[in-house]
Amino acid sequence: MSELFISESRARLRTLLAAGYALFIAYVSLSPFSGWREQGLNFIDVLGMPLLSTFTPFDAVVNVLAYIPFGFLVGLALRARFGVVVSVVIAVCCGVVLSAGMEYLQMYLPTRASSNLDVLTNSSGTLTGALLAVSVASWSWFRLGLMRWRSGLFHHGKEMDFGLALLVLWIFGQINPSLPMLGNVFITEVARQPFVAHLPEPFGWWESAVVTLNLWMLGALLLTLLRAPRRVVSSLLVVLSMVALVKFIAAALLLKSWALLLWINGEAMLGILLGLTLLIALLWLPRAAVIGFGAIVTLSYFVIVNFVVDGNTPAAAMSVYHWHYGHLLNYNGMAQTITLIFPVLLLFHLWRIRNV
Repeated sequence: MSELFISESRARLRTLLAAGYALFIAYVSLSPFSGWREQGLNFIDVLGMPLLSTFTPFDAVVNVLAYIPFGFLVGLALRARFGVVVSVVIAVCCGVVLSAGMEYLQMYLPTRASSNLDVLTNSSGTLTGALLAVSVASWSWFRLGLMRWRSGLFHHGKEMDFGLALLVLWIFGQINPSLPMLGNVFITEVARQPFVAHLPEPFGWWESAVVTLNLWMLGALLLTLLRAPRRVVSSLLVVLSMVALVKFIAAALLLKSWALLLWINGEAMLGILLGLTLLIALLWLPRAAVIGFGAIVTLSYFVIVNFVVDGNTPAAAMSVYHWHYGHLLNYNGMAQTITLIFPVLLLFHLWRIRNV
């Protein structure tokens, strides 16, 4: 069992997740990717600045927290191949290199500010995550239980590892509280005034269609991953419940009080109900038909989202937040990007497994 746990399959999935999180850090650090120009800064001078010259408690906490998952995922990936000390050292080096690279590139973005303190706090977060990873990896009862759960529920193989990473990507994009449940159009209601009646908005049938197709994409993905297709409905309910819980917590922390439950709208509920009802019919389809259905659904979703439904910008959702830090705008942009790239990656996954 111990040998199975440190197999290439385990390391591959962890590596995929770590690489995905590194891309997330790069997106948040360098967004909006425009206005690049030389500003006459020297990176050596930036590193030599007094540490507290750019210190703010909020930024320091965010920088540490943002890199803890990176250190954790890299630490787990390395621990499948190396010892404790080597895993921690290499993970911290990866965090330092990634952070320093982001700070270097930020010198060429007028909307960003490079800071040596950011490198220090990011590296501290990576160290914390790596230490947590090697500690968790030493819990034999935990890793054996997790291994049995995954082996009994999901297929194995490099294609399935990529599919599981896709599932994590989908969940990550959906927990944004300024997006309706399974929707792709940001909530943009203006701040409400007391004693003012608001005209009811027309029901968004296209938005319901987007939610239904999004749920079908998720269902098709799960059907390719699960050993027992009959578990797809219960697995979907677990994933949706988890997303709804995290979405509610994020909304309670980030959104204005009147916007707390705006992510639960009629369009989303109708789309979820239709999606779950019709998805049951897929349980009796052969695997090849499921893959074909998933490809058609994914293409339909991509076309509707990009060419039919009226979109809006990530900045349009800022009116529903009571926090106005740039991190939120970057996260909204990341959610929008995931909406665009997830169908493409899912089509790639379906193509890879067509003969598996």
